Amino acid sequence: MWTFGRKIAIGFAVSFLLLLGIGSVAYRSLDSLTRTSYAVAHTHVVLEHVAGLLGQLKDAETGQRGFVITGDEAYLEPYQAAVGAVARQVKELRELTADNPNQQRRIDAAQALVSAKLAELRRIIDLRRQAGLDAAVKAVLGGEGKRTMDEFRQVAEQMEREERDLLKQRADDVEATAAGARSTIVLGTLFCLLFVGAAGYVLTRSLTTQIAAAVQHVQRSSTELQSAANQQAAGARESSTSMTEITTTISELLATSRQIAESAQRVAGVAEQTASAAGAGAGTVQVAKESIAGIRQQVDLVVNHMLELGKKSQQIGAVLDIVSELAEQTNILAINATIEATGAGEAGKRFGVVADEIRKLADRVAGSTKEIRTLIEDVRGAVNTTVMATETGSKAVDAGARQFGDVAASFTRIAALVATTTEAAREIELSTKQQTTAVEQVNIAISNTAQATKETEASSGQTFQTASQLAGLSKELLRLVQPQVAA
Repeated sequence: MWTFGRKIAIGFAVSFLLLLGIGSVAYRSLDSLTRTSYAVAHTHVVLEHVAGLLGQLKDAETGQRGFVITGDEAYLEPYQAAVGAVARQVKELRELTADNPNQQRRIDAAQALVSAKLAELRRIIDLRRQAGLDAAVKAVLGGEGKRTMDEFRQVAEQMEREERDLLKQRADDVEATAAGARSTIVLGTLFCLLFVGAAGYVLTRSLTTQIAAAVQHVQRSSTELQSAANQQAAGARESSTSMTEITTTISELLATSRQIAESAQRVAGVAEQTASAAGAGAGTVQVAKESIAGIRQQVDLVVNHMLELGKKSQQIGAVLDIVSELAEQTNILAINATIEATGAGEAGKRFGVVADEIRKLADRVAGSTKEIRTLIEDVRGAVNTTVMATETGSKAVDAGARQFGDVAASFTRIAALVATTTEAAREIELSTKQQTTAVEQVNIAISNTAQATKETEASSGQTFQTASQLAGLSKELLRLVQPQVAA
């Protein structure tokens, strides 16, 4: 016959196996969902790169149109930025779709269209610079750029369509995996609940049947033991000696209680001193926190100055552009003057010498301008490095400020805890005094009890017999639960 413990062990083992199976299915489902979510994020990145590539071409075309209309080189900044970014965008897009041959073929076609579009934009820019507005407008109206952009948009739409199809497919996979996981978990949980309920019912019924008879014997024995206990309560002579020892122990406890009261008074004094020290520490931390706030303001001021210095360096660069252009124009004028002086013969020799000196001066100005530009670029780099270092320092200062705030809060909590400790020490002192009084009363009561214990000897035989019966019943109960131990 199976013991009650063995039945419980089997029930737990089956429940553990069921839960393990459900957990395994849930883990595989979560792992599949995780991989699918990574694939969805990758698809969104590809879509962003396709849209970014189209946006770069639009920016380049916008900058080119602005330059064609106005002739101002400043309008070419979007075009120049797009030229540098398009190649990188195409490379990243190719790497992201390396596992998709269809997308790789479309990227090849898109790359060819991008190159054709950039070449067409560059050609019209050069035409505007060399032949003027009318020629550039005529070239734009030729429609080559529009056709190229329309073809590129078609390729981009195909790429986006395929990526969105992949998104839909992955969404369907997620739904199928989630549905399977839900079904498995729900059905497995219901089965586990049914199994646990059935096992509990069987175990309860088995335990009730086996223990019912033993409980009846225990009730009869308990009645006899109660009767014997009522007789034994009259007194026991052997307890008198123990009562004497208890009286001695109570006297020692009384002395100890008085010592505890004195210690509690000293603890209360130390707690008050600790509270004062914690308050002083909190004030010091607050002052340090205010100092860190001042440092933070100074760091922000340094960042602002550095940013202003960067703006000034940009303004100096603009002025150098003007100086460089003047130097080039002066050089051209000097060359023209030299030619005219040569054509004038003897009368223009001295004028030619002057023109040659002006040309040399213009060359020196141009060279100095390049050196100054290099120095300005160095200054810009140093400013950027300083700003980054200052921002790092600012973050460190912020972290330090937060830490000091935490320390201040800790000091506040310490002060509250110390106050609580002080109050508790005072309560301990009062409780100890009350305990001393109670111990004295207990000492008197024990003396009275020692007299009563002498009357319990008469019923000790009957109590021993009843205890023997209870020992036999306990062996029967042990045999029901663990028969090997009882044997």
